[in-house]
Amino acid sequence: MNRTCRLLLFDLDGTLLRSDKTISERTLSALSRCREKGILIGVSTSRSEQNSMTFLDELMPDILISSGGALVKKGNEYIYKAEFSETETRNMIAAARTVCGEDCEITIDTTDAHYWNYKIDPRKLDQSWGDSIYTDFVDFSERALKMCVEIFEEKKAHLLAEKLEQCDCIRFSDGYWYKFTRKNVTKEDAIIKLTETCGFGTESVIAFGDDFADTGMLELCGLGVAMGNAIDSVKEKADIVIGSNDNEGIASFIEEDLLD
Repeated sequence: MNRTCRLLLFDLDGTLLRSDKTISERTLSALSRCREKGILIGVSTSRSEQNSMTFLDELMPDILISSGGALVKKGNEYIYKAEFSETETRNMIAAARTVCGEDCEITIDTTDAHYWNYKIDPRKLDQSWGDSIYTDFVDFSERALKMCVEIFEEKKAHLLAEKLEQCDCIRFSDGYWYKFTRKNVTKEDAIIKLTETCGFGTESVIAFGDDFADTGMLELCGLGVAMGNAIDSVKEKADIVIGSNDNEGIASFIEEDLLD
């Protein structure tokens, strides 16, 4: 092994998952060999925990950072949770509708579920999509970990971010969705809390990503790896760029750089 590594940490979409939302057998095999060497395997995603696990039955990660850093789990134990109160959640939904229109699409992650006022059932558009509970958010009384809003005008996104000053806001590159979590609740913040609990530093983490929300964690960790399909700003901040998610980029890197 050429690098001191205690944890491999992967974004999901566009990174660990191929375009068909599966993990290749070669990647799973390489990760199994890493586990045999005592390296922890982790996932750091903006998806909710329940939605993420739809794709992770074979991998069963040791570490799961979900909802963009709002929930951190090691094994079966939650070690960090950054929720909004029920009142804060309702106020966030109201602000989104005031700025973006009453019919704007909104998703809410909670510890137990993923809620969405979708116009078209996401399963009809993509069979690999995880379970979502439909709601019109009227009288919604849950504690949110994360809110996402579809916003087509950048000016409105900035206005909503200003209204929700208690939130961290990041856009996803593959559409018009914006993520809102508590201020300073990000993937990189979650990694700091995780490593403090695990007893090793961020320099012992190799992180892989492709999108805006991954930039901070790639800069924070000992080695930041951008996928070949990553957006340009992520590639610029990463330490190295590897092959794409559809071209065994992760498996090739692990076999050549981590495994004897």
